[in-house]
Amino acid sequence: MIRLLSPEFRHVDGRGSLVQLVSRGYSQVNILVSDPGVTRGGHYHKLCHEAFYIIDGKVEVRLERDGDRQKASFSQGDFFEVPPYTVHEMYFPERCCMAVLYDCPVETEDGRDIFPKKMEG
Repeated sequence: MIRLLSPEFRHVDGRGSLVQLVSRGYSQVNILVSDPGVTRGGHYHKLCHEAFYIIDGKVEVRLERDGDRQKASFSQGDFFEVPPYTVHEMYFPERCCMAVLYDCPVETEDGRDIFPKKMEG
């Protein structure tokens, strides 16, 4: 269910680092900061592919689609994508900052592409 991604470009030198995540393919970008002990998500999208780049911290992700379940943990520098119709829920064991990218806007004049679903088990 999770598709691991790689940044398009990464440069590190004595001044610090630059990471270019993408140069095309996404139309909405958010920055999400979560405090320790928080659970977020518990929804799916019918249209949007949603990608996450962990800037700092850690997240534990639970996914469910068509009866299949998957768990994964990610930390600083990890980049992954969740496809449409995949319920995703995230637990933050520590403070976490991530970039969240969508290939289409989540909210439009026609409505929202966010559908709540309680995770089983």
